[in-house]
Amino acid sequence: MALRRRAAAGLQAGRAAAIDLRRFSRRHLERMAGAGREVAECESVLAKTGDTVVGELLRHQPFFEWDHYPAGEVFDPETQALYYYHAHPSEQRDAEEHGHFHTFIRAIDLPQEIRPLPLPTCDAEREVSGLAHLVAIAVDAKGNAYRLFTTNRWVTGESWYRAQDLIRLLELFHVGHARPSWPANRWITAMLTLFRPQVIMLLEERDRTVASWAKSHPQSPVTEDRRLEIVTSLRISLIEQRRAVDAALAERAHSP
Repeated sequence: MALRRRAAAGLQAGRAAAIDLRRFSRRHLERMAGAGREVAECESVLAKTGDTVVGELLRHQPFFEWDHYPAGEVFDPETQALYYYHAHPSEQRDAEEHGHFHTFIRAIDLPQEIRPLPLPTCDAEREVSGLAHLVAIAVDAKGNAYRLFTTNRWVTGESWYRAQDLIRLLELFHVGHARPSWPANRWITAMLTLFRPQVIMLLEERDRTVASWAKSHPQSPVTEDRRLEIVTSLRISLIEQRRAVDAALAERAHSP
C-alpha cells in the first residue's frame, strides 16, 4: 500500500473546487451544470426511500468482496459504455471506502488513429481485450462519491490507451437504458460529465506517472508491475464542484 500511495501522492490532496474551470467553454460548463443537477436529483430521489446508488446494484443479493455488481456488469450496446461496482478486502482499501465503480468503453469500431499501445509482456488476447478503462469512482459507506482514481493496466486487464485517446472516449460514455437501475445509470453517466476536468487531469497525470515509474523501475514492465496499482487519485466533492461550475458560468456571463 505504501508504494501505491506514493505513486499517487502528487494528486492526493486536490479538491474539486481547486480545478480552474475558466478554460472550459460555456457549452462545456453548461453541460457540467446540467450533469450536476442530474447527479443531485438521482441521489435525492433515492434518498426519499432510504436508498443509494450502490444499494440499487446490490439489491436482493449477498455482497462478496471482489465480485462484480451487478452480475454480468452494466453494458449499453448502443454506446459501448460499461461499468461495475465492487469492493476490495478492508485491509486493501482506505478506511473511508466501501467500494468503487470502474467505468469503461468497449473499444470497438473506433477511429483508425485510436489504437491500444503495444504491451511487450502481454499475449495478443490480453493486449486487445477491447476494454478502455476511463476512471474509477470510490464511494463511502453512505454511498457518497468522494474520490476518483486511475489504475495500472493489470488491475482491470484493459487494453492500454494513451490519455489523449481516453479523453476522446469520455464523450462516448452514456448508459441510456433502465436496467438494473435507471437512477444508477443516470448517476454514473452524469458523474463522468460533471467531473470531466478532473478525469482529464487524472488521465494526463497517469501517463506521466507511468512514464516516470518505468524509468525508475526498468527491471519490470510498468503496466504489469504489482507495486503500482492506483496510479493517480483525487478527492472530489459534489457540492464544491457544482459551486465551482456555477461560479465559472457566472463569471462568463459578466465577461465582455
